[in-house]
Amino acid sequence: MATRWGICGAGRIAHDFIAAVRTLPSTEHQILAVAARSLDRAQQFATGHSIPKAYGSYEDLAKDPNVDAVYVGTVHTTHVDIAVLMIEHMKAVLCEKPIGVNLKEVRRLTSLAREKNTFLMEGLWSRFFPAWIELENRIKSGAIGDVRLVMANFGFNVGSDPPERLIKSELAGGAVLDIGIYAVTVASFVFPGLKPEKIVAAGNLLETGVDEQVGITLVYPGGKLANLCISLGADLPRDAFIIGSKGTIKIPFPFWCPTKLETPSGDVEFSLPESDASFNFVNSAGLCYQAAEVRKCLVAGQKECDRMPLSETESVMEILDEIRRQIGLVYPQDM
Repeated sequence: MATRWGICGAGRIAHDFIAAVRTLPSTEHQILAVAARSLDRAQQFATGHSIPKAYGSYEDLAKDPNVDAVYVGTVHTTHVDIAVLMIEHMKAVLCEKPIGVNLKEVRRLTSLAREKNTFLMEGLWSRFFPAWIELENRIKSGAIGDVRLVMANFGFNVGSDPPERLIKSELAGGAVLDIGIYAVTVASFVFPGLKPEKIVAAGNLLETGVDEQVGITLVYPGGKLANLCISLGADLPRDAFIIGSKGTIKIPFPFWCPTKLETPSGDVEFSLPESDASFNFVNSAGLCYQAAEVRKCLVAGQKECDRMPLSETESVMEILDEIRRQIGLVYPQDM
């Protein structure tokens, strides 16, 4: 039986997720319903995406007995309340990153999911890309020796009229939560099971109170380092380097959703699933990988994903909280 998906949100990322899921076998995945803050918006989206059901509230979607799993693709500040609603109605939840604004919110969600024995996963899609899985295999095989350093940068110039979600404090905007999470994730992925012994961050805030640009150093046990730079005010190369005692692997742009690795033994390329749909974001067809992983977990009866466990979500958010503390970035949710 196919996993029947409900979609929370009717924006650009929801469109991309639906288009990506439809690259998977229809016998395994079906988009059953969409919910938005207004019924008109949900109906328009449903019509445009050939979705059978449209709901004008997230609660109505949560009550639909035919929905197995829910994808939450709304603005950052709504993730927790929507995910809580879905978990309380015993829906499996795949929630866009960041799953919460701070560690307090994340722990509220993870505790509830464990209490209700219900599946929950943060949508850190990077971890499911074939290129990242190949990177993991090469590191484990010792192809580049002992990994000593990770360098990653993610930056783009938002211009003079940026989206409100990126620059408003009340929407948990700023570079750290929107793109910094990817830079921290690549370090955490390369150094699994390790927590930084020291975190050093410096950056500047916009007039709106959110961060524009941040430099970060994570010091791990054994002298391992991650040097990360993120920016909403400058176009950075948006690549990552994993440097070991015997060689270096480069994840070229876009390192968070790559189709290529540059290794000491040569380049390795990966094809995205084919789709006739148009996408809003780079390599969004790869959103199908995390959807497939959710189904795999549900079929196996798992309540957490081994590749993206809740403990990892908590660990990364703990680092992001400390970065925000050091640069003076405070959200209303922190009060």
